[in-house]
Amino acid sequence: MKRFDAAKGRLADVVDGPTRARLAQWMATGVVRSCHPLDVFVACDSDDVADWAAEHGAAVIWGPGLGLNGAIDDGVAAIADAGYDQVIISHADLPHPTMLPTVARAGTVTLVPDRRRDGTNVLSFPLTDAIVAAYGPGSFNRHFEAAQALGIAVEVRTDHDLSLDVDTPGDLAHPRIKEALPIWLRTNPVNPT
Repeated sequence: MKRFDAAKGRLADVVDGPTRARLAQWMATGVVRSCHPLDVFVACDSDDVADWAAEHGAAVIWGPGLGLNGAIDDGVAAIADAGYDQVIISHADLPHPTMLPTVARAGTVTLVPDRRRDGTNVLSFPLTDAIVAAYGPGSFNRHFEAAQALGIAVEVRTDHDLSLDVDTPGDLAHPRIKEALPIWLRTNPVNPT
């Protein structure tokens, strides 16, 4: 996870900095809570995010200067070393993070693309068949191709909740996202009350 005060930069034209930080923390809290009763790990290089993660019962995997993909790969390796069999990787900007624990299926790679089928909002795989993180534009196709190359079961899950993420001002106006947003954000010009 990025520092909260550095998150959601593409919303800068419509949401001020402190509100973007608050929104990022609000969404991340929902993601962590939705993972109960699973063990949760947060890969970060921010003291504020690490403190927040600890307050929410998540273990911190410290990865300074690794970037998104490096931090995820480092986190996956640490989770595998801790003896876990399966991992779920989720973005922290999901406004409807329902049913997140159900994404993991033994012996299966599960991908939940974003609503545009461009990004990968949620990715799960057995740690014996790890997929190298390839996030950024077009990540869904890269992750799908990597999953197919493993020769194990691959599931692409179309999920109306988990496919929603908040990246751009237009996302704030999406009807399903808009209904989930906290009341304190509804004064946003893109998302009128």
